[in-house]
Amino acid sequence: MEADFVIVGAGSAGCAMAYRLSEAGASVLVIEHGGTDAGPFIQMPGALSYPMTMGIYDWGFQTEPEPHLGGRVLATPRGKVIGGSSSINGMVYVRGHARDFDTWAEMGAQGWSYADVLPYFRRMENWHEDADQDWRGQDGPLHVTRGARKNPLFDAFIEAGRQAGYPVTRDYNGEQQEGFGPMEATIWRGRRWSAASAYLKPALRRQNCDLVRAFARRVVIEGGRATGVEVMRKGRIEVIRARREVVLAASSINSPKLLMLSGIGPAAHLSEHGLPVVADRPGVGQNLQDHLEIYMQFAARLPITLFRYWNLWGKAWVGAQWLLRRRGPGASNQFESCAFIRSRAGVEYPDIQYHFLPIAVRYDGRAVAEGHGFQAHVGPMRSKSRGSVSLRSSRPEDAPRILFNYMSHPDDWEDFRACVSLTREIFAQPAFAPFVKHEILPGPAVQSDAEIDAFLRNHVESAYHPCGTVRMGRRDDPMAVVDPEARVIGVDGLRVADSSIFPQVTNGNLNAPSIMVGEKVADLLLGRSPLPPENLQPWINPRWQVSQR
Repeated sequence: MEADFVIVGAGSAGCAMAYRLSEAGASVLVIEHGGTDAGPFIQMPGALSYPMTMGIYDWGFQTEPEPHLGGRVLATPRGKVIGGSSSINGMVYVRGHARDFDTWAEMGAQGWSYADVLPYFRRMENWHEDADQDWRGQDGPLHVTRGARKNPLFDAFIEAGRQAGYPVTRDYNGEQQEGFGPMEATIWRGRRWSAASAYLKPALRRQNCDLVRAFARRVVIEGGRATGVEVMRKGRIEVIRARREVVLAASSINSPKLLMLSGIGPAAHLSEHGLPVVADRPGVGQNLQDHLEIYMQFAARLPITLFRYWNLWGKAWVGAQWLLRRRGPGASNQFESCAFIRSRAGVEYPDIQYHFLPIAVRYDGRAVAEGHGFQAHVGPMRSKSRGSVSLRSSRPEDAPRILFNYMSHPDDWEDFRACVSLTREIFAQPAFAPFVKHEILPGPAVQSDAEIDAFLRNHVESAYHPCGTVRMGRRDDPMAVVDPEARVIGVDGLRVADSSIFPQVTNGNLNAPSIMVGEKVADLLLGRSPLPPENLQPWINPRWQVSQR
């Protein structure tokens, strides 16, 4: 049980690294606690609400009671399966805004500006549209497609945005993110195209890449250098050795937990749990960020929503169509139109995201409101609240403590109030006149700031985009955990490559930038020169300083 590189976690970044490292001839062992991704609950895009609530696929993490949300405990799903969270997520594909990555570089992540990361986004993509060729890749492992938008509600959403004065964008992952337009997904030929499908399964067909089903307990560090990973496998504790490097790609929840169990983290916190201090890095577990969102729901005048399938026979018909032909509603995640807008004048680039969905239902599928209806998932992109991941005990089997500290900054409340008012304006446009019957949530009675705040306190939900807990930065930054080459500061032979190293959360869903991290860190591990920067200039609204749209 030895390889050049040992990767902990077969998730978005881990799968990408396994593919690129083995492609280059290095030997790779990937440690994954979860099992197979076979079966319709993962592979059928329309079944996306199921795997994130199934213990066989999800770690089952929960937050501590959130003090600014009335003590609510929120679910924090993370994938425990090959493909990681790319096997249980909503399949939405968003790179992030160019300014997100420029901000990373300004925060100390040198070499991670948009010009630096754009070549890696292009390398990983197999994009199936024909516009913006300079911005997109078309021969990478990751298939990226758009839904058919057959339901008239998808185009009504885009047209309502145009009528409200917002731009329409052909490709929010290309030159212009800001505006309303079609949404993209990691779906190919009617199936989820996860990081396991794109990267890991092809890598495992090579002789120099293997998957080890085991529970990682800690990194083995000898003489200041990571030499392997201690695991529990088939009831026995074993050590899997790394000849060159160990890479943690275990998620923004499990990567900081593993670092702390290995003696890397805030010294006082480690000592509190009787753990020896190998490297005092106070930033481990700090800087936890996420996107929150609300579901603004509207009752439909016409019976054209997915509610028609929300019964035993309807679900059986959708399932049969998918199983037999990979077609029908089950072949889409149903997020087929979207928007990125700015909340107010003076905001340089979008800070609000919309997912539009032609049914009024919770993300986990547990409640349908008032029969036929539709909704927009909406929330701010750059919350100022910060939380933490910490150890519950020194036992590897115990889940960590997760406290996002949601809505702890007063600006977050102001940003969410803007989301509510701007969304109401969009759904009041003529394009929705044939479809909107009335507002379900928050409801017409919720108008004042106090009423909106009470609604938010009870109804905001995580968009499941945790990141930032092993922050990347300059080596002399006391709160940085990894340097710009993803090397853990204070320990040799150990890197981290997943969403935990993000200095700041990016716009939109995090699967695409997480895969990009794996692609870029693979080159760093191999000692290769980074791909040459691509200095394309993204579109920024020329009136951003004086106009909201």
